[in-house]
This record gives sequence, structure tokens and C-alpha cells, in this order.
Amino acid sequence: MLRGRYKLNSKLNRTHFVEGLTAGIPIALGYIPIAVTFGLLARSADLPFYIPALMSFFVFAGASQFIGVNLLSLGVSHGEIILTTFILNLRHFLMSAAISQKIPESVSKAWRAVLAFGITDETFTIAALRQEESLSRYFVLGLNTIAFAAWNAGTWIGLFFSSGLPAVLQSSMGIALYAMFIGLLIPSCKQSRSALVVALLAASIHSLIRWLPVTASISGGWGIIFATLISAGIGAYLFTEEN
Repeated sequence: MLRGRYKLNSKLNRTHFVEGLTAGIPIALGYIPIAVTFGLLARSADLPFYIPALMSFFVFAGASQFIGVNLLSLGVSHGEIILTTFILNLRHFLMSAAISQKIPESVSKAWRAVLAFGITDETFTIAALRQEESLSRYFVLGLNTIAFAAWNAGTWIGLFFSSGLPAVLQSSMGIALYAMFIGLLIPSCKQSRSALVVALLAASIHSLIRWLPVTASISGGWGIIFATLISAGIGAYLFTEEN
């Protein structure tokens, strides 16, 4: 009887895992070209091959990786890079906490830690919008696995093909970083007045930090950190009643 129940549970877990993989296919298809761009940009910044590869494997946070590469190329200190990416990734605490509420209480902390590592903006959206009140850990694992695999595969593709690109094209890839951020920012600003205000505030505050004689000596990394914290604080105060 116990053996039959074990086989039934194993089959059900595989089914949930495959459902997660299937649900994550659109995410995987979207991740690959962005990860390829990340690999190309990392190599154009003259970073050693292993650094972007390890970033995709251990960090697995697209925006933070792009910013990390940019800050590394600017010679920003490691402490400033860690703090900047920590602030940028604070939302992952909220997303992981929200998903954990849909995971059965019987799931161990070790399992929850594994699932939390793979949560991204896109996988969170799919998991959060599922109609089930309780999510199978294997579904979330499958969802995270295909996204993680696609991101790392795309990174390796970008790193591999970067060596075959002409030097002029490699050096021009740095512009793609700013183009990508602008492409992500403009749709958000069109949909939300608060996003537009906060973005303009951040740009203005960072410009003041760079231009004012009193703050001109502050490094680029700390300037980004201060601009982010101040603009986010003002935005939270101004738009407290917005959903």
C-alpha cells in the first residue's frame, strides 16, 4: 500500500514538474536573447569569461547582472556593487514571501530556499496568477528550472559568439545596455505616472550629485545608490494611495 502511494505521489510530482516546465516556456524564449546580450556586453567590457558565467549561475537576476557589469567596467568598488544590487533586488524578498504563502506548510525550509532562489519577476507573475490556492513545489521548481536553464544557456551563447564578433561591433555593444534600460523604462512610464515621476527624480538627483561641487567627489556607485534611495522614498511618500 505504501509502495503504491509512493508511486502515485512520484507520478503526481512529475506531472506538476512538467506543468511548470510547460508554463515557463514563454519566459525561457524571452530570456534567451536578453541573456545573449548580457554575455556579449560582459565580454565587450573586457570581463574574464568566467565572471559573467558565474553571475548567471549564482546571481540569476537580469537587471542586477547588467548593472553589475556596468559598474565593474566603471571601476566601482565591490562594496558599492553589492549594495546597489541588494537595493535593486529587495523586491525579491516580497515576491518570495508572497509565493511562500501558496506553498503547503509541510514543505521544508530547505525546499523553500531552493524555490526562492529561482523566483524572478516573470516566474513570480505566472505562479502568483495560478488559480490554485495551493501550489505544488514541483510546479514552481519546474517553472524556475526552465527559466534558469534558458538564462544560463543564453549567457553562454553570448560569451561564445562574442569572440567571433568584429572589434567595432563588440565595442558598440555597450550602447545596447542603455537602449535596453530605456526600452524597459518607457512602457512603464506610459502606464504609470508614478513610475515616470520616480524615474525623472532619480535622473535629476543623480545629475545633481554629479554636478554640484559639494557632491562631485562621490563615486558613481554611491551616486546611483543615493539617487535610488531618495527617489524611491519621495515616490513612496507622494503615491501612497496608488494601488
